[in-house]
Amino acid sequence: MSEYDLVIRGGTIADGTGGALINGDLAISDGKISAIGEFAGSGAEEIDASDRVVTPGFVDVHTHYDGQCIWGEEITPSSAHGVTTVVMGNCGVGFAPCRAEDHETLINVMEGVEDIPGVVMAEGLPWDWESFPEYLDRVEAGERDIDVAAYLPHSPLRVFVMGERGAAQEAATEDDLKQMRLLAKEAVEAGALGFATSRLSIHKTADGGSIPTFEADVKELSEICAGMSDAGSGTFQIVLDAFIGWDEEYHVIEKVMEATGRPATFTLGSGNEGPPRWRNVLNMIEASKEAGHQVTGQVMPRPIGLIAGLELTVHPFVLCPSWKKIADLPISEQVGAMRDPELRAALLSEDFEDGHPFNALARNWDWMFPLNDPPDYAPPKEMSMAGQAAARGCSPQEIAYDRILETNGKGLFLAALGNYENGSLESAHEMLSHPQCIPALGDGGAHYGAICDASYSTYLLTRYVRDGDELSFDLAQAVHMLSAKAAQAVGLNDRGILRVGAKADVNVVDFAKLKLHLPEIVRDLPAGGRRLHQQATGFDATIVSGEIIRRFDKSTGARPGRLVRGAQQANG
Repeated sequence: MSEYDLVIRGGTIADGTGGALINGDLAISDGKISAIGEFAGSGAEEIDASDRVVTPGFVDVHTHYDGQCIWGEEITPSSAHGVTTVVMGNCGVGFAPCRAEDHETLINVMEGVEDIPGVVMAEGLPWDWESFPEYLDRVEAGERDIDVAAYLPHSPLRVFVMGERGAAQEAATEDDLKQMRLLAKEAVEAGALGFATSRLSIHKTADGGSIPTFEADVKELSEICAGMSDAGSGTFQIVLDAFIGWDEEYHVIEKVMEATGRPATFTLGSGNEGPPRWRNVLNMIEASKEAGHQVTGQVMPRPIGLIAGLELTVHPFVLCPSWKKIADLPISEQVGAMRDPELRAALLSEDFEDGHPFNALARNWDWMFPLNDPPDYAPPKEMSMAGQAAARGCSPQEIAYDRILETNGKGLFLAALGNYENGSLESAHEMLSHPQCIPALGDGGAHYGAICDASYSTYLLTRYVRDGDELSFDLAQAVHMLSAKAAQAVGLNDRGILRVGAKADVNVVDFAKLKLHLPEIVRDLPAGGRRLHQQATGFDATIVSGEIIRRFDKSTGARPGRLVRGAQQANG
């Protein structure tokens, strides 16, 4: 008889605390870690971790798998990059609470904000819930590879309580606020991890309108967060308007924390140009901590941006008037048409027409780069469309146009919109180094045709640790940021650390071979919808609650993932 269910032999263990690495074995029994270091006994199954790194499972606190966790069982790309727990419902968008007559409204919001095709949601969601607790029950009933937790999202809550008035951004009445507070309390008591909202101006509905939560006043946010206080738990997540400035909007977080005492977490990044206003925000975070509040900045370890291409949501010519002539053709025929000199001349000379603000981001020539295999997310500035155009003596449009033709329409572009200040990752590194910041913003489950950042854990481990230059982290520090530090920022204290008695969420990583692949387009969504997916090489095993869900970068078919209901106390 074996003493353990699973033993991982001879690995270098980074336990998630940030402490010294140790060499030894790790044993798992009944979904828990039962021994670490040197011990006698064998496992029913054993993994040779010689020359491998053993880590806790990673935690991504900013995703949008609200729909994908209903219609799918694999929470990818996240689970392909060592992530074993994701938090969804971010940015205040989601699918509950929701009355039947408001389904189209929420689909319109989600399609515009998170780039999920309406038909995918219409066909992929059963809508067999109304309240947020009923939605959680529906999530809990499904099978999936990794764990999920959920915020109560503000847009559905506002529409549920206020109807058309909520969708039209009208001010909430006292009765509205009272009902939202009660529903927030109900949601947290049922298992919501907290409450999420957005004030970002480019978060638009599919028809171009502002989202229901845009510019909701501090009183409304405070009343909803007071519902979390009534329940005795919950984190406040918010996306401030980066175009006004995180430092200008930070007072919203301060006022809500002062009114409710609840911890907060928010999106933080740097601009590529201009004064480093993000440093002001770091100072504000420290002042909040000194005042007794817990607030965490969420930072993308690489440039915040979009991926553009003919097969994707945006590309450099998508809003040109002449593009309409070929917009509905297959890619091969679009490329053929683009070789016509007359169409070329038109597309190169035309300005963009009005459209969703995300589209215009695909023409920021100074910060738009080719994305090849292997993907370089921090390319030299001279590789931008503007940089190449200056070297060739032509327009950036011509550089982009020629790339499309040379790759037969398959070429991808990286639009680096932030975190690449002066063409360097220095600002991202400095923010990540701050004790009140965590790596996050994978956005998995959303932006299916424009963003594929759920791979940031692999990027952090390769770019900043194994291949690091002066901008680097040591392995123990990086693993701590990806696991325990991220988990604890949102109250998930039962995971992220390898200790006896803890939940057995574990990665075995071939650090020398760890590699990030070019994003690819797959069509595995309901109604044949397409999405960007990104694979990694080097994850020998990913384990959730003691079950191996991935082996050598392939799914095993195991489905131990569960709904995590609310904040969790440390175990072990």
